[in-house]
Amino acid sequence: MILSIKAADIVSSVVDAIIVNLFEGVNEPKGATGAVDRALGGAISELIAEGDLRGKAGEVAVLYPRGAIPVRRVLVVGLGKPESLDLEVVRRAAATAIKRARELNTKTVATIVHGAGVGGLGLEEAAQAVAEGSLLGLYRFDAPKHREPANQVEALTVVELDPARLAEVEAGVRAAESIIHGVFLARDLVNLPPNIATPTRMAEAARKIAEAHGMTLTVGDREWATEREMGGFLAVAKGAGEPPYFIVLEHNANRTDLDTVVLVGKGITFDTGGISLKPAEKMEEMKSDMAGAAAVLGAMHVVGLLNLPLRVIGITPCTENMPDANGYHPGDIITASNGKTIEIISTDAEGRLILADALVYAHQFQPKAVVDLATLTGACVIALGEMVAAGIFCTDEWLQAKLVASGVTTSERLWPLPLWDDYKAKIKSLVADMLNSGGRYGGVGGSAIFLKEFTDYPWAHVDMAGMALITKKILETPYNSLGATGFGVRLLVDFLRKW
Repeated sequence: MILSIKAADIVSSVVDAIIVNLFEGVNEPKGATGAVDRALGGAISELIAEGDLRGKAGEVAVLYPRGAIPVRRVLVVGLGKPESLDLEVVRRAAATAIKRARELNTKTVATIVHGAGVGGLGLEEAAQAVAEGSLLGLYRFDAPKHREPANQVEALTVVELDPARLAEVEAGVRAAESIIHGVFLARDLVNLPPNIATPTRMAEAARKIAEAHGMTLTVGDREWATEREMGGFLAVAKGAGEPPYFIVLEHNANRTDLDTVVLVGKGITFDTGGISLKPAEKMEEMKSDMAGAAAVLGAMHVVGLLNLPLRVIGITPCTENMPDANGYHPGDIITASNGKTIEIISTDAEGRLILADALVYAHQFQPKAVVDLATLTGACVIALGEMVAAGIFCTDEWLQAKLVASGVTTSERLWPLPLWDDYKAKIKSLVADMLNSGGRYGGVGGSAIFLKEFTDYPWAHVDMAGMALITKKILETPYNSLGATGFGVRLLVDFLRKW
């Protein structure tokens, strides 16, 4: 879709449809909506008076100008109560409206920036939210399935009446455009079937990012990992039919004068549980167990597109976890790359093993901060719920505050959970330095305290289980439909942009 910005009056836009808005409780529309209402001879006011348009969030009214203005349709989207307005309301309104426009088979659409007038939101931030919501709402996965040709919006113009404000709108829209490229990359990788989204495919995606943005790329195979004594990564990969790859992308690789931030993503491209086999029911959803790695690759793509003035390292250890005759067993003792020994209690607690070696590898970059993302524990879903929030464990208050704030801005919310030493008792082993699983109770804290053993820098662990894949219609939002969400990309990019 072509996304453009224009200094113009929305009333005079020559497109198939225009989008304006209305707050709940407003009887006389103002601003751009008021201008359209006057041009239509009070048609919007009449809908309000008759109770057919109330401005509730998620509501869209469609009007037909019949030649009063150049467009074929006017869409009025509800913003809800004025006191509840925030960037997420804007995103959802934009997505709701553009999806309705697509249903009506409109090819060209113009929209105002919702919330930046009487709503009081910052113009650049609101413009970014409008563009993000619109683009996310129009996402479709190009699955290998025969289907009828679908309606598609071909062009969206974000209109601003005041030319002096156009630069802010441009900045917001263009940032959103870059960010959405990263989100779509992450969504596509997670939506792909596991026989396609293999570690090899993940490495290919990283190679394209590196070539596009001049990043340094390392793709380590089994031999490479063996040389670095990555016992955790190699143990999980022992039973894998697909070759495993430890992938490292470096933006501004040689710029040691810049602050260094390392992003780590869990890349289990399919998780059967290994010998500790998962139940067959819903196992197909385990194709999303590489969503952390997909988010890191998506974020690195955006880092390159925006050319952020940071040294950013993206690490994605990628492998399958399979119940093969060569697979590792419960009862095994393995040695991670920092020399710590781990007794395997469950081969289904594999994500923390590959992350352990990735976190040790991150040390060499002398990072100011390391953030890992992983669909790590079902316990986190039980604690926080599906599609509500990810859990965050952090060793640094400043780092946690920044990430939580970015979660609020992007509505990819994080909820702080404790890293108490009490959890160490859960992973105490009689024969090794630690167990790889503390059992069912305290599973979230046990996994986080395990990972902490492999860090010696400011570090945050984001358990995003329950946020990567929508499998129920009831959990859909205007811009997150069934399938992958791309969770984490917008969160990480906002965090890095504000560094």
